[in-house]
Amino acid sequence: MILESLNILNYRNIREASLEFSPKLNCLVGLNGQGKTNVLDAIYLLSFAKSAFTSQDSLNITHGEEMALVQGNYGEFTISCGLRRGVKKQFRKDKKDYPRLIDHIGLIPLVMISPSDQQLIDEGSDERRRFMDVVISQLDRKYLDCLTKYNALLKQRNALLKQYADSPEPPHDLLEVLEWQMVEPAEYIFKARTAFFEAFEPYFAKTYNAISGRNDATEMHDELPQLRYVSQLQERDLREAYVKTRQRDLILGWTSQGPHKDDLDMRLGDYPLKQVGSQGQQRTFVLAMKLAQALYLSNGKWKMENGKCAKPILLLDDIFDRLDSERVERIVEMVQGEEFGQIFITDTDRQHLTDILRPSENARIFHVSEGVVMEN
Repeated sequence: MILESLNILNYRNIREASLEFSPKLNCLVGLNGQGKTNVLDAIYLLSFAKSAFTSQDSLNITHGEEMALVQGNYGEFTISCGLRRGVKKQFRKDKKDYPRLIDHIGLIPLVMISPSDQQLIDEGSDERRRFMDVVISQLDRKYLDCLTKYNALLKQRNALLKQYADSPEPPHDLLEVLEWQMVEPAEYIFKARTAFFEAFEPYFAKTYNAISGRNDATEMHDELPQLRYVSQLQERDLREAYVKTRQRDLILGWTSQGPHKDDLDMRLGDYPLKQVGSQGQQRTFVLAMKLAQALYLSNGKWKMENGKCAKPILLLDDIFDRLDSERVERIVEMVQGEEFGQIFITDTDRQHLTDILRPSENARIFHVSEGVVMEN
C-alpha cells in the first residue's frame, strides 16, 4: 500500500500542508513538539478512522478553528476525513461516505511504532489484547464484528452483575440468555487469536534475532525471548464456566471468564520480561513484536482493488534515541528490505538520519517546524 500524497488542514498543529511522498522511505525531521508525530497521526487516521492518541475527535482540530480535513491519495482511491466541532466526523472513500466506520478497517494496512509501545510491558493485559485486536482486525472483518458484539454483550452482563450484586433474587434467566449469546463470538475470537499467534510467533523470533544480533546456538537459556498466548478458553468450556462462576461474578460485580481476560505472556528465559529485562532488552522485545506485526500483515491475504498484494505502511516515530547504534543499523537495514513497504520515520537529528539511512534516490526528507512541513 502506497500513500502517494497527503493534504492536511487544521489537524492538531498542522494548519496546512500538501505533501508528496516516496513510495519507499520518507523522513520527518524537527525538534520535539514541532508536529512530526502529528503528520504520522494524520496518516494513521486515514487507516483506522481515528487518532492514535485520542478518541475525542474535537481534540484533533487546531485550537481556535472549527474544522479539520485530512485527505490521502493511495493511487487506486482517495480517503478523506473531515472533522467539525459538535458534528459527527465525515469519513469517505473517494466521494462516498462509509455506512459504518468499521467497514473501512483493513483497506489500508498500517503499523505504527512509537515510544508509547512500552505500555505493552508496563501496563495491564488490556494493552496486549489491543495489540492482537489491531492486527487481526485488519485481516479478518468477521473478527472485528465478533469483537464488537462480544464487548457489547459483556458490558450488558457486567451492568446486570453490578446492579443485582446484593439482590437475593438475581435475574438468572436474563444472565443465561446473555451468556449464550456471548459464547459464539467469544469462541471465534479465541480461535482467531490462536491462529494469529501460531503464525505470528515465528516472525517475532525472526525480528528479535535480527535486531539483537542473537545466535540461537550460543545464547544462554535465561536470555531467550519467550512469547506465549494465554487464554482461559484453552482449558475450559466457556458456557459451563459462566454457569459455575455466576454466583462469584455477582459478588465481584464483573465477568471473570472469557476472551476479555486473554493475555500475551512475555518472558526472558523462565522469568517475566518486566521483572528481569533490562531497558534495552525490553525495548528490543517490543520493537520485535511491532516489526513482526508488519511482517505478519505483509504475508497476510491482502488484496487491493487491482488484485495485487499490499504491504502495510510502517510508521516509525522517534524510536532511535533509546537504542545503540548497532541495533539502529540492523532495524534500518531490515525495514528497507523487500518484505517491508512504504516507511515514514521521525527523528530530531537530520545528520543522524543521513548517517543511518545512507541517502537514496528513493528517500524524501521533510523538515517540520512549528507545524510547517517543508521538503528539504
